[in-house]
Amino acid sequence: MPARDLQRAVVRFGGLLRRHGLPVTVGELSDAVRVLDHIDIADRDEFYTALRTILVARLEEIPIFERCFNAFWRPEPAADPVMPGLITIPDGEPATPPGTPKVAGQRRDDVALDSWMSEDEDGETGAPLAVPAVSDREALMAQDFSTFGSEQLDEIVRLTIQIAKRLARRISRRRRPSRRRGPVDLRRTIRANLTRGEIIELKHRRRKRKKVRLILLCDVSGSMDLYSRFLLQFLYALQNAFGRVDTFTFSTRLTRITEHLRGRSYRQVLRALRDIRDWSGGTRIGESMAEFNAQWGRWLDRRTIVIILSDGWDCGEPDLLATELLRIRRRAARVIWLNPLLGNPSYEPLTRGMAAALPFLDHFAAAHNLDSLRALAGTLTL
Repeated sequence: MPARDLQRAVVRFGGLLRRHGLPVTVGELSDAVRVLDHIDIADRDEFYTALRTILVARLEEIPIFERCFNAFWRPEPAADPVMPGLITIPDGEPATPPGTPKVAGQRRDDVALDSWMSEDEDGETGAPLAVPAVSDREALMAQDFSTFGSEQLDEIVRLTIQIAKRLARRISRRRRPSRRRGPVDLRRTIRANLTRGEIIELKHRRRKRKKVRLILLCDVSGSMDLYSRFLLQFLYALQNAFGRVDTFTFSTRLTRITEHLRGRSYRQVLRALRDIRDWSGGTRIGESMAEFNAQWGRWLDRRTIVIILSDGWDCGEPDLLATELLRIRRRAARVIWLNPLLGNPSYEPLTRGMAAALPFLDHFAAAHNLDSLRALAGTLTL
């Protein structure tokens, strides 16, 4: 079984454990993925012990873990003995995410998006949603994206749009003449009154908006499954709040989705994105960046901010990633990398892709909750 497929399976297994009440964190899942390199995954007992050691914190959680493990990792007939079997666990709850159809031969990216669509449509009852209290909104702002349920999506979309609009209202320190109220423009005031005995006419100025262009590049590979849906909400909000935005997704290849995000509701966006055939696959960040430079690199200038949203897990060559990021940095005004794993205090950017990218970034920040997205306000200036 390819290592990348096994890593994605561990992430999905973590989602199953969460649905059964185990408080599995993103950091623990990252540790579980790393430990695969140090054990014999063909030895079921060793594999079980490694995952239980990392993902179980209390004795009372062991029975739940064992039930989920036996259901999720039991192979189906004629399957690879190490391949996880996605079957129904004894109490009747599916081991796959709710709403995921199990169709022979269906592409994995179709299954992922169908799962999102089913969850969203099931929650679309037509009843008005209650407006959360301020304390509830603040709690949502600090909550990790990986812990949200489908019933919270509408409120998260609203909050994300609010954040995007605030970011779009950020203006530069440069000022331009104004006939209305504003700080006095001393230079223009003196010049206008040179021929008069005293200053009788005040000239004002106000801040001048810079036409900043955003280039958004979002990782939708398997390792980002826990975060992709919410980060796509953020991209959707930015696309409709800023005047000059172009958005791309990447996994093993790059896809421009600007038109898919423009002028639609988020549920319509999810339906439109089903045409994109690159969900939940492997990750070749360097090759995707090379494709961007080759086809759209001419768009980069000193008024362009490039934002990359990725966990940095890369199956490609780190040297290629470093080379392509250097090309982007030389042309663009700023390069910002948002990593959802950075929200975990124990996370260290030690993967080959992340280590290769760090020297070429102007800003490296977390993207695990709404608070981290709101904090971008101080970085989207030129």
